[in-house]
Amino acid sequence: MRFDCATELDAGIEAAVSALRDGALVVLPTDTVYGIAADAFDPTAVARLLEAKGRGRDMPPPVLIAEPATLDALVAERPPTWLQAMLEDLWPGPLTVVFRAQPSLTWDLGETHGTVAVRVPDDDRTRAVLRKAGPSAVSSANLSGQPAAASADEAESMLADSVRVYLDGGPTAGATPSTILDVTGAVPRVLRAGAIDVATLHRYNNTIEPAGGGAGA
Repeated sequence: MRFDCATELDAGIEAAVSALRDGALVVLPTDTVYGIAADAFDPTAVARLLEAKGRGRDMPPPVLIAEPATLDALVAERPPTWLQAMLEDLWPGPLTVVFRAQPSLTWDLGETHGTVAVRVPDDDRTRAVLRKAGPSAVSSANLSGQPAAASADEAESMLADSVRVYLDGGPTAGATPSTILDVTGAVPRVLRAGAIDVATLHRYNNTIEPAGGGAGA
């Protein structure tokens, strides 16, 4: 099923929520690229997402949430003051942060080594789905090794009927993915350069290491 967000948004949101609750996959627009989503707490659905992309368990998907307040239920420790300030300013937005996962959570996102990557997307349509469906495992809507989809057409051409619901929100503003920041080690470091540059992150913590090297690289 495919829904045009310009004319069928309410019906599309309800169909997407129903599909996620059923363990099916959904393609959603975000503020970066299109994403393919599964219920984060349904291991079969997450495995289905990885299979649809042609990706192994060694590349677990991030988890998207509707509101920053949901973070407390997913991570083992509250963010330090500098990170809390960063999240208040940059969420919703194209920043994915890797935390130590709450050990009591009953989920299986793949080989996460006790971590979870979390983001609040800056897209009201997708956040409306997340508010009703709950935290969702979301990866870029493409086959592994192919460019990330910047439109519902591109996503559907790659993922076809492995996805139950496509929400067509029109072309994305760009193809730059979110920046991934890992805060699980002694020194925070950028795992993937993306839409938010290191200079912006350094406003909050100037020890953050950029992707591909140490602090001076």
